[in-house]
Amino acid sequence: MAPEKVGIVIVNYKDYANKFLPECLTGLRKQSWDGITQLFIVDNKTSAESFVFIKKHAPAAEVIRNLNNDGFAKGNNDGIKQAMINGCDYIFLLNMDTVADKDCVKNLVSAIKSNKKIGAVQARLMLADKPNVVNSLGNVTHFLGFGFSKGYREKFKDNNQLIPPWRDKNHRLTDIAYPSGAAVLLKKEVLEHIGLFDEEFWMYNEDQDLGWRIWLSGYKCVLAPNAVVYHKYEFSRSVKKYYWLDRNRIVAMIKNYHWLTLILIMPAFVIMEFGLVLFSLKSGWFREKARVWFYFCKPRVWLYLYNSRKQSQKIRKVQDRVIVKMFSGRIWYQEVDDIKLRLINPIFNWYWFIVKKIIIW
Repeated sequence: MAPEKVGIVIVNYKDYANKFLPECLTGLRKQSWDGITQLFIVDNKTSAESFVFIKKHAPAAEVIRNLNNDGFAKGNNDGIKQAMINGCDYIFLLNMDTVADKDCVKNLVSAIKSNKKIGAVQARLMLADKPNVVNSLGNVTHFLGFGFSKGYREKFKDNNQLIPPWRDKNHRLTDIAYPSGAAVLLKKEVLEHIGLFDEEFWMYNEDQDLGWRIWLSGYKCVLAPNAVVYHKYEFSRSVKKYYWLDRNRIVAMIKNYHWLTLILIMPAFVIMEFGLVLFSLKSGWFREKARVWFYFCKPRVWLYLYNSRKQSQKIRKVQDRVIVKMFSGRIWYQEVDDIKLRLINPIFNWYWFIVKKIIIW
């Protein structure tokens, strides 16, 4: 029997390799897993300098050169496709600004093999500059499409015990709404069934959409707490980020919810849109909010949404009443503190509590 093979996919953009690649590779070279690994580095908006730097520090890697930056989603897809062509059984997506613990790959593979229904396993992401502080214990989907990291800034007493004490101390696998694309192991046959990242997303929420489709298709997304990755995480406050986050959370809902669920959440959606206008005016990104609306006015987008929704619903084996149990009625953006958000959270939480009772499909 041939040994199992993990394809490790890392996306580079501009000069990120100079800042992050050497330390990331150091962590990968220390892996204790005794199977085969192959490294794929996708160089978005490649230059002669970045290509030479990558080949110097990762001579064994297969480098995929993209002259343009076509986005995080396509960059990862380029690496995933090549890994599948090369016969990889699993694909490990890893951000370049990370360092994997030596047992990370071994524990991720062990987790994904423990249950044939597991399609994706996220590593426990910790903050690199505060290694006992959580970056992500999996991601949460709000019923209006917002996504946020579970457990962000919670502390571990040591590498084995979380604070607060009600967290699972036995490192058992736990179901999550969707895994972070920063450190996730994906099963090849699941990707062959549901498809790869939706490249229309370009960046942000593409992992949310993929995780949603994994659940729709009858597979599971889980967190493996004993697989640890340290992430040099920085919250970007760029205006452009709000455009992609806001646009893509709506796309994910349209694609993946049952149409009756979409009708039920419409009143809350309208209220939230009004609130986001106020927030965008206050924060200086109203132009980006207007861009989101104009995006959904394009006939090309209508056709894309129709076709992509059709594909998502075609793979459905699990009903909304099961999936939405993992969704939250409370919005929590770790770096955004706004009085309107604190006031409306209890109302939305109550609204979602009622709606979940109604969803029987």
